[in-house]
Amino acid sequence: MKNYYIKTNRIFSPLRNYGWLLTVLIAIGGLWEPRLGLIVVFIMAGLTISGFFTGRYWCGNICPHGSLFDRVLLPISRNKKIPEFIKSKPMILGFLVFFTFNFSRKLIEISKLWGSFAFLEKLGMLFSNTYLMVLIVGGFLAIFLNARTWCQFCPMGSIQKASHTFGKLLGVTKKTEKKITISNAELCRSCGKCAKVCPFQLSPYLEFSQENQFDNPNCIKCSTCVVNCPFGILSLSKQEEVSIDKSKNAS
Repeated sequence: MKNYYIKTNRIFSPLRNYGWLLTVLIAIGGLWEPRLGLIVVFIMAGLTISGFFTGRYWCGNICPHGSLFDRVLLPISRNKKIPEFIKSKPMILGFLVFFTFNFSRKLIEISKLWGSFAFLEKLGMLFSNTYLMVLIVGGFLAIFLNARTWCQFCPMGSIQKASHTFGKLLGVTKKTEKKITISNAELCRSCGKCAKVCPFQLSPYLEFSQENQFDNPNCIKCSTCVVNCPFGILSLSKQEEVSIDKSKNAS
């Protein structure tokens, strides 16, 4: 039986093309120079802040691991359907609790070294070892299941969604968040191509809102569906841009 999901190019910028090198540098290089892991502090800050304004945009456009999965591992991935239990809330929440508990426990131990020469080295080692774990586990899942399997329950993805929730509550995202947008829903032929190429195996063509936008919080705004839409009716746009277009059409 032919696989429903299609492998296609997901690389649309130099950052997504070469970002995976940073993952290898931190995970492998950290074995010799642990302080390389301190780079992760800035990565965590970046994804948390960006999540507040743009949801999971970081996952699809900036994340070094995302670059690794899409650029390096997708060509050799089995590209199978991601099991529903991996995408389920109990799995996501359970792994977040497990990860947070273990990370916090180690961080508390390291904090006892505060003020000493060894503190930064141990802290960097904690982060680089975490990156190495993701490289191994995420890489295994990417090859034997689907390139973006790890991303379904990634703690950093959960942090972005939590940050995004605050952004929505404060009304910030209405002006800052870009979403997959359909220019004219009547032109969609429900071919499902957007679902077949989606890294997260979402189905935009079935979930467009009345504002013609895809509101699924798991969308990583990678534009893969935009590039592959056979009718060219998808774009990555802000809500206010959609409102302006509607006003023009009405007039």
